[in-house]
Amino acid sequence: MVRVIAGSAKGRRLATLRTLALRPTPDRVREALFNILGGRIEGAAVLDLFAGSGAIGLEALSRGARTAVFVEAHEPACRLIENNLQRCSLSANAVVWCREVPKAIAALKTQKRTFEVILLDPPYQTPLLEETLHQLGDGRILGAGGQVIAEHFFKRVLPERFGRLHRTRLARFGDVALSFYRVPEPEVSV
Repeated sequence: MVRVIAGSAKGRRLATLRTLALRPTPDRVREALFNILGGRIEGAAVLDLFAGSGAIGLEALSRGARTAVFVEAHEPACRLIENNLQRCSLSANAVVWCREVPKAIAALKTQKRTFEVILLDPPYQTPLLEETLHQLGDGRILGAGGQVIAEHFFKRVLPERFGRLHRTRLARFGDVALSFYRVPEPEVSV
């Protein structure tokens, strides 16, 4: 059972699909993630890539994120996210894009959209994690001071850098790891 852990929708159960294609982030990992993010989620624009059931983005909205864009290519999962948004009364500040992640990122760059928090949790046994981090590496859709958080299997070693993105933190929770990336602030010379 997946549920919203905190905020306005605390305790609401989320529907999931019974398929191996979706692997919801465990509650303890979501809770740890949002403890790390702390107050940064309040008022943030959030991008949830490979959204699955939408649990991460829903948690962000419940905890006070200003907006969330959910990107998921699997059509039944897109309908599931929309149902979960309605179930949690969080539809007003969210949009679900049912399309492939690379196309969605390209569209967001064209629209000049930016996000303070970008979350990605692609299927573990694919090259999608590195491919997506490379695509995000130019920093164009990451707002000032924002961060990209990638969920991955703990044995998967990711590079310290993807373009302008630099890893600032690596946290492990059992078999799950979270890699946090940011674009460093430019140094000010005096």
